[in-house]
Amino acid sequence: MSENDIDPNKYSELRSIYKHYIDSYIALYQLKTEKEEEIKDIYQQIKTELIDSKTYPPKKIIKDILCIVPYNNRYTKSYLFLVKHISDDYHVTDIRNVEHISNFLFYKEYGIKLDKSDDFEKINSENLDIHKENTIYRAIMYNDLERFITFTEMDGFDKDQKLKSSLYPNFHHIVYSLLELCCYHGAVDCFKLLRTKFQSPITQTCLQLSFLGGNPEIMSECLKYQKPNRECMDYAIISHNIDFVTFLMNEYNKFINLDCCAVHCNLDAFLVYFDQTNDVDKCFVYSVMFNIPSLCEYFLSTGANINEKDIDGKTALHIAARYNCIETVELLISHGANINEKNKDGETSLHIAANNNSKETAELLISNGANINEKNDDAGTALHIAAFENHKETVELLISHGANINEKNDYGETALHVAAYNNSKETAEILISHGININEKDDDGGTALHNAVYYNYKETAELLISHGININAKNDNGRTALHVAVYDNRKEIAELLISHGANINEKNNDGKTALHTAASNNSKETAEILISHGANINEKDEYGQTALDTATFFNHKETAELLKSHDIKINKKDNGGTKRSSNCSIL
Repeated sequence: MSENDIDPNKYSELRSIYKHYIDSYIALYQLKTEKEEEIKDIYQQIKTELIDSKTYPPKKIIKDILCIVPYNNRYTKSYLFLVKHISDDYHVTDIRNVEHISNFLFYKEYGIKLDKSDDFEKINSENLDIHKENTIYRAIMYNDLERFITFTEMDGFDKDQKLKSSLYPNFHHIVYSLLELCCYHGAVDCFKLLRTKFQSPITQTCLQLSFLGGNPEIMSECLKYQKPNRECMDYAIISHNIDFVTFLMNEYNKFINLDCCAVHCNLDAFLVYFDQTNDVDKCFVYSVMFNIPSLCEYFLSTGANINEKDIDGKTALHIAARYNCIETVELLISHGANINEKNKDGETSLHIAANNNSKETAELLISNGANINEKNDDAGTALHIAAFENHKETVELLISHGANINEKNDYGETALHVAAYNNSKETAEILISHGININEKDDDGGTALHNAVYYNYKETAELLISHGININAKNDNGRTALHVAVYDNRKEIAELLISHGANINEKNNDGKTALHTAASNNSKETAEILISHGANINEKDEYGQTALDTATFFNHKETAELLKSHDIKINKKDNGGTKRSSNCSIL
């Protein structure tokens, strides 16, 4: 479309139409109160404008709120309080794919695990109490200069100390300096002290975080030393401060990231992008992420291509499927969206729905002609993807609609193989109950049991064994599951396999038993288990070597001593009377 096709007043008109949505999310992202009454006022606004108006379901609002916490963590308890009100009033008890740290904090505060699939054992709780009383981080959070000075004057104060905490953005990749934390919290007084007294350097991260902290003095100072990059614009979008967004766009020619706008519900910035670029097709593709069908309808009415793709080859239907936007999916299909269109990875919308457990969307796609057995670039079907992610409901749906349960991907793997190497135990059980070939082998000759054992998934291994999988099946290298377990010193799984009848003296293609493998890898504990269950300690491989020969060759002294202590016969020569070759195969 040409620029002349766009009404210059459309921005104002669209902003007026979606004012309630925009204002509600500004209230959430710019929340600056810990007072219960003020939080209740925000809740009432969200309830009236978004939930009760049927604009957004309660689950979506809760996910959105929990997503904000790392970007405005001073008010974490306020956000958790809001979520508790919504979950109580609308009886929301189970939500998938919520912000990991926020889910954990909600559980700590209220004893409720919203995303029941979340594994809290992976949480590093070391740096979750950093904002408690009498910490330097709390002083920064509240811009408490007096207390901050006290900390800086203590013996041993480290002006260069760094913080890694999941309470802050990108904690997997970034450790934050004290000055950077001042920028995040807008703590201008603490910021000035660090600059004047300690000459703390202004980094690119300082500038980025200043757009979250929102303090003009800090931002202005940072701009003297650093130039804005894409992350600055992303944080400006997340801040929901449209002045920051337009400033970066106009003064530094930074483009608005539409994906960031949609993920963080910044429709205002999205409309500014549309106003500046008049890119109807691109805006249409990303508009579906807001899950506002009338917005998509608007772009379609102005001539948007229903099958337009983004840089990753995703259509609007792909994106709507990812976010389980049912009404939007229905709208797109009604306008003729190609239901089997593929992205750059060869995935259809059904693949995307399966990956994100968008069961309702998957059902809608199937009922409208989606090819249930379509393969992506790895020859994976939607069933493979759902099985890998352990999305039980979607797996059941796909099977009930005729998905080929024994279909293989490019690696020769069935959905059961895939489920086994991601510990998707429940999904594996469903697949078995529907008749999948439990002993099917992949292109390397491995069964699902080989996969479960390799990744040390004991429960999944137990399930497969209980349903009769061949415990002594060999892969193309002649290795049984026991060989695999011993190779990585998986003691518990080795015992499990032995207790269920694994042949302890089975040999691989090089004539090696599990004990040979234990010896070559110095798996002393597993070797003890094998010996205690009757492994033949004098068994020779095809090179005439015993397990002790192997342990000695690799100088694995502890394992060698163990083998000697069991009266193993020391063989100095192989069957041909020659000394052991140094290039013989060990595994």
